Amino acid sequence: MTRLISTGRRVLSYPERGATLRRPLPDGYHHLHHRAPLGHGREVFEAASAAVTSFRMHRATGASVRADGPAVPGRRVEIGLGLGPLRITVPCEVVWTPDAPGLAGFAYGTLTGHPESGEESFLVELAPDGTVWFEVTAFSRPASWYTRLAGPLVPVLQRGYARLLGRHLRALAATA
Repeated sequence: MTRLISTGRRVLSYPERGATLRRPLPDGYHHLHHRAPLGHGREVFEAASAAVTSFRMHRATGASVRADGPAVPGRRVEIGLGLGPLRITVPCEVVWTPDAPGLAGFAYGTLTGHPESGEESFLVELAPDGTVWFEVTAFSRPASWYTRLAGPLVPVLQRGYARLLGRHLRALAATA
């Protein structure tokens, strides 16, 4: 049984808070790792970092985002995905941000009411050779009847969404 961590009105729906910082990822979850180049140089890094931490990257995909500011630990975020009657709102909380030069982004964890249970990180890295990378790391498992019913389709959708985020972030960073 999943232990719930209290953080206010809703609670984190998984016990491994911060686990996207470590390897290996926790057992008992589907794991996702996506890494893609965004471009080259400090300007691309700064633009991509700002787009990730302000949730502009998510908004660029057509998702709605409700957050009272940039990604900082403890910040509550609601992401709206889908269209019309198939639109769902997924509640999350930012659980960590990196504290290292050349690295920016955040990880958020699922709160009760989210159709999945787990954590996802979105990082932008400025490599020593000047290449700017976007990386998504996640672990998740179904937490609602419809994600259990969707079964193996959910990880496919998650991979597709990670790639979509990368494409939009590349475009946002290129306009810097």
